[in-house]
Amino acid sequence: MRFIRSAIFIIAILIFPAFSTFAQENEPQVVDEVVAQVNDSVITLSQVKREMKNAIDSLVEEKKMTPEAAKTEINSKEGEIIAGLINEELLLQKAKDMDMDKEVEAEVNRKFIEIMKQQNLKTIEALYAKMREVNVNPDDLRESYRRNITKEMLLNNEVDRKLYGGLAPSELRKYYDEHKDKLIKPDYYTISEIFLNFAGRDKDAMKAKAYDLVSKARKGADFAQLAVENSDRPEVKDNKGRVPGVFSLEQIKDINPDFVAPIAATKAGGITDPVVIGEEGIEIFRVDEKKESSNEFDENIVRNAMTIEKLPEERKKISGRT
Repeated sequence: MRFIRSAIFIIAILIFPAFSTFAQENEPQVVDEVVAQVNDSVITLSQVKREMKNAIDSLVEEKKMTPEAAKTEINSKEGEIIAGLINEELLLQKAKDMDMDKEVEAEVNRKFIEIMKQQNLKTIEALYAKMREVNVNPDDLRESYRRNITKEMLLNNEVDRKLYGGLAPSELRKYYDEHKDKLIKPDYYTISEIFLNFAGRDKDAMKAKAYDLVSKARKGADFAQLAVENSDRPEVKDNKGRVPGVFSLEQIKDINPDFVAPIAATKAGGITDPVVIGEEGIEIFRVDEKKESSNEFDENIVRNAMTIEKLPEERKKISGRT
């Protein structure tokens, strides 16, 4: 795996049973009727009922409410749910006007490929066949992903980025002065790596090689040269093993939790012990630089904190939902 931050979208293979349950429900079919006209599209009664049922199920599962109590609460919010569906449709129409289709479709395809790999399948056709075995319609799932991804991309462009970039310096300083004790800037690291791939090789031999490289690096051998000569990263000749970017431990954890302890325990200029990555290979890291934590004013830290705090309400203004 490349040493980059994980994508925003996480695939849960448990989606199969969830969709299977939905597909197997024996509820009476709702005769569709138009609830609202949204430009050239409509919101139908079946959409509203489906949205309400999903909301009821969510309350039962997440808040442990009884089905009866959950149903009573959601029934009282039917108007809000319809308004949310109207706003959602407006968002989708706006995204279409912004010509986001190719970007959305690429992300949908990526999600399906990731599920395919998690299921150890070789082709998308095999994945579709397995989905149908558990009563999941691939076209319905694609459409569900398509709608959710479109909304997320649009909200990111129209709300998140504008909010983040629109905060004035005076706002940032005022927020920092009022929340100074909570705005701790974490340790940050810059890192170089040597990656040894297990593919087609004897694992024990590769582990022995990794410890030999660590020994050479700790005795003073040029880490960049060792990386160029030994790392299996295709770009190593250009970057000399240097991982682009600056990382906090939380970001490193998102990449791989197994990397956190060895990197955190290593001083600037130090070399970690080899870290085995499952069946994939071995990583060796050099901590090039480490900046200690502090609560000094950092615009990015403050801007992130303010954005996270304001984001739910700002998103709700445009989408009707948090």
